[in-house]
Amino acid sequence: MHTPRSADPTESPYAWLRLAVATLISTIGGVGMWSFAVVLPAVQADLGLVRADASLPYTATMAGFAVGGIVFGRLADRFGVIVPVILGAFALSAGFVAASYASGLVQLSLAYGLLIGVGTSASFAPLVADTSHWFSGRRGTAVAICASGNYLAGVFWPPLIQHFTVTQGWRATHFGVGLFCVCAILPLTFVLRRKTSQTAAAAPTRHSGRPDRLGLTPSALQVLLSIAGVACCVAMAMPQVHIVAYCGDLGYGVARGAEMLSLMLGFGIVSRVGSGIIADRIGGIRTLLLGSVLQGLALFLYAWFDGLASLYVISALFGLFQGGIVPSYAIIIREYFPAREIGGRLGIVIMATLVGMALGGWMSGVIFDLTGSYRAAFLHGLMWNALNVAIATWLLMRNRRGAGLATA
Repeated sequence: MHTPRSADPTESPYAWLRLAVATLISTIGGVGMWSFAVVLPAVQADLGLVRADASLPYTATMAGFAVGGIVFGRLADRFGVIVPVILGAFALSAGFVAASYASGLVQLSLAYGLLIGVGTSASFAPLVADTSHWFSGRRGTAVAICASGNYLAGVFWPPLIQHFTVTQGWRATHFGVGLFCVCAILPLTFVLRRKTSQTAAAAPTRHSGRPDRLGLTPSALQVLLSIAGVACCVAMAMPQVHIVAYCGDLGYGVARGAEMLSLMLGFGIVSRVGSGIIADRIGGIRTLLLGSVLQGLALFLYAWFDGLASLYVISALFGLFQGGIVPSYAIIIREYFPAREIGGRLGIVIMATLVGMALGGWMSGVIFDLTGSYRAAFLHGLMWNALNVAIATWLLMRNRRGAGLATA
């Protein structure tokens, strides 16, 4: 007998409340992902750095986020999501306060890498993995909504940080953000105290499978998804990390760049939610391929059009095209691996994507210093994006072959 989706016990009102709170925590904690992109010009001027060196705290953030995602993901698998969220809130707050007192590049990089990056990681992979346990029929949609918290942070925080950086300075802004994060996140964790729904955790979807259906071992699929994560995010980092500085170099002003970053991430929210709905229908692998192809198109446009109006339009398109890529990895992992392993395995792939963001942010700065232009950096990102497209295409072909063999 068919059970109406609305009566599905795995998608209860509490599950949706939990999703809303998780998304809010992700939005607040996601400040660590976007804060340095906004203050980069101010930090560069204050500390007297070249662009490549000034990009290092962002690279450190991505490294800390990468390691923290694995550690906190495994903690969530073992103890539940509330433990990593609380630890992350304290680390995030301490990091912003420490950054406000940094006297040089080394101190600032350590504050961003060891505290801000690690603390921010607790507001992404563990929450996304936990959300997947509370939904079945709408799992892709729920995962995408939770992952959108990271982009909601990108919409909310950059203009706010830009305003206070101009009026109060980047150091005072960091101190204030640190106090706000711990005071806002800790009360919200009480909603997450209930244990994971085992019924939902074990529930498959119509796209569920196993790595051997792809002709791969679990380890091989993990490695392949990690390589794909590095490739797509090296490409993704170029606009997200450098759009503020890029607009400043073109003479449009850093405020315009902050607006473009906010616009980019705002459309990224639409993309993330839309990709979740699409993934519920076509599966994670096809959704990954679609997003990767479209991201490549946007990078191509960035390389050849640099007018103010053009950059606003392309930034919106870039957000709309690439926002669903990272959540696709979470959906693929949830489709092909056991529920008890999701937090740790997702943490590994998120680590790979953050390594890609770190490399992309740093390499784009190096390319700019060598060429005096960002066009070469956009084309460099496009080459990495092609690798991601190739991997997604290969997995899709293997999936179709496995489906054919299973049917036979």
